[in-house]
Amino acid sequence: MPNPDLNAKTIVITGASSGFGRGSAEKLAAEGANVVLAARRANLIEELANQITARGGKALAVTTDVSNAVDVGVLKDQAVERFGKVDVWINNVGVGALGYFWDIPIEDHARIIDVNLKGLIYGAHAALGLFRAQGHGTLVNVGSIDSKVPLAYQASYAASKAAVLSLSRSLNEELRLTKQQGIKVATIMPWAVDTPWWTHAANYTGHEPRMMAMDDPQIVIDAIVRACTDPEEEMPVGMTAKASNLSHLLFPDLTERLSANIADREVQKAWPAPNTTGSIYEPMAEGAGIGGGIRERMKREDHDAANDGEPSIAEPTGALGNQVGREPIARWSTN
Repeated sequence: MPNPDLNAKTIVITGASSGFGRGSAEKLAAEGANVVLAARRANLIEELANQITARGGKALAVTTDVSNAVDVGVLKDQAVERFGKVDVWINNVGVGALGYFWDIPIEDHARIIDVNLKGLIYGAHAALGLFRAQGHGTLVNVGSIDSKVPLAYQASYAASKAAVLSLSRSLNEELRLTKQQGIKVATIMPWAVDTPWWTHAANYTGHEPRMMAMDDPQIVIDAIVRACTDPEEEMPVGMTAKASNLSHLLFPDLTERLSANIADREVQKAWPAPNTTGSIYEPMAEGAGIGGGIRERMKREDHDAANDGEPSIAEPTGALGNQVGREPIARWSTN
């Protein structure tokens, strides 16, 4: 049954081909919203749009690379042309490069900023231009607990997500100063979450990435949907993110050290993996659902460690273990 607060609202969702974006699009469409799906993987967002339409919903797919300002402008124009307005813009933007800062090529660091910060700025600028003309609108920026708690092994990613929160807070102050009470900016701040996004990150750790206490993506999807009607400036998602946020407020240096030590131990537990640029430059076919299957792989890794390296039944042996029979190589991110 449609939600009266979302029914017939037009919502733009970037990163809609998988993970949080795909899950949010499905839920918002079920609540009666018109959804505009943006991502690089045209076949996946077109397939999703067809599925939503077949269920009686309204959806538009627009192939978009958020790091390209022209693409984002086309996304805005097509959304307005189709539905006449935009009520909510969800900046679900994020790629990662994992490893020690000096081991990651400078080009990969630059790409992280191009997507995570510049891409989000392009979306925010397009959305706020529409909202100011309309007199209302909600911008939902997907950050991370890294927005508050910097984390070893993902320095440029954490820096970009800190910038996301800083931008959101600055925008809210500018809206206050210009008496734009009908426009709100929210930042979603999840902990590490089991999504296929991880498959897409560059990885220079030498191991398949992992993190303790990973959350299910549904809690983040629910938070994004809630932010569409009840936005808050900072929205930590899940008990672990909330606890980390509070701990950093009270004991910042200790929290950063503990977080770094946890990250290091988790990486060392993982199976070996070759260096990869993931999909930060070009999209890949792998990772097309909402969940990523990362927690299941972690169970197999832990089984191997507990049995002195004897592979679990689900794990193939031999030099081609990463290519035959395993889950796709996972990549670690909090988004």
